[in-house]
Amino acid sequence: MSDWFEPLPAEEKNSEFIAMQSKTFLQEAWERFKKNKMAVAGLIVLLIFTLLAIFGPFFSPYDYDAQDTSNAYAAFSAQHLLGTDKFGRDVFVRLCYGARISLLIGFGAALINSFTGVIIGGLCGYIGGKFDTIVMRIVDIIYAMPSMLYVILIMMVNGANVRSILIGVCIPGWIGMARQVRGQIIGLKEQEFALAALVLGASDKRILFKHLIINAIGPIIVQMTLLVPSAIFTEAFLSFIGIGISAPMASWGSMAQDARQVITLHPVQMLLPTLCICLTIFSLNFLGEGIGDALNPKKK
Repeated sequence: MSDWFEPLPAEEKNSEFIAMQSKTFLQEAWERFKKNKMAVAGLIVLLIFTLLAIFGPFFSPYDYDAQDTSNAYAAFSAQHLLGTDKFGRDVFVRLCYGARISLLIGFGAALINSFTGVIIGGLCGYIGGKFDTIVMRIVDIIYAMPSMLYVILIMMVNGANVRSILIGVCIPGWIGMARQVRGQIIGLKEQEFALAALVLGASDKRILFKHLIINAIGPIIVQMTLLVPSAIFTEAFLSFIGIGISAPMASWGSMAQDARQVITLHPVQMLLPTLCICLTIFSLNFLGEGIGDALNPKKK
């Protein structure tokens, strides 16, 4: 018997073994996300703007409302990296403060609208019946009125400030998220895993939040990233037409509005805040598309 068999060499023992690292769903999604160069670039741009909004003013000796009329419309220099405006205020510092307000409104409105839309849409999709019908009719009534009208009315009552813009944006802003989540829940609650959880005695609350909404998290995150540029653009538009953030506070929209009168003489004054708005909106759109592809198992 010893003549028929020979010991297998040590280097050949694992020749047919295939090692594969086990990855979670989020790890696989991150790997797919990193392959999307536009989405990664969008994430980097957003991080840069966020860091500038938080730490940018600390690296400048000027305040956003400090005026020096003798140094109005100064060119780019070591003292003023991006020059000054018509009142001699440092443009770089005002852009950083403008980023704080614009990003605060954008992400704040997105978080509030997402939370409200997920709760209302999830309940409508899961409960259904008369509750769903009544809530959807209320949604139709809110949606029938122009969203800008809510913002203007709230600002007339509470004044032109960040809180007024947030309230006005959030009144109709959750409707799209609610409809998206409602449609997802209606499709998911009839699938086998939801019926199995019901048969095993899981409560309605656990089925809705632990099974259904979790399985719809991909479209929810994508929809959330689309809410941010919408809120930023609304604030910029209101400030540009003169009913947004009050002076001397700075937002990208108010800076563009201030530069409108001198666009032919000093086009850079208009270009800088407009470029910040465009880069932010493009970055958020690319980021949302990248997240959607990364969270889609079919794109694996």
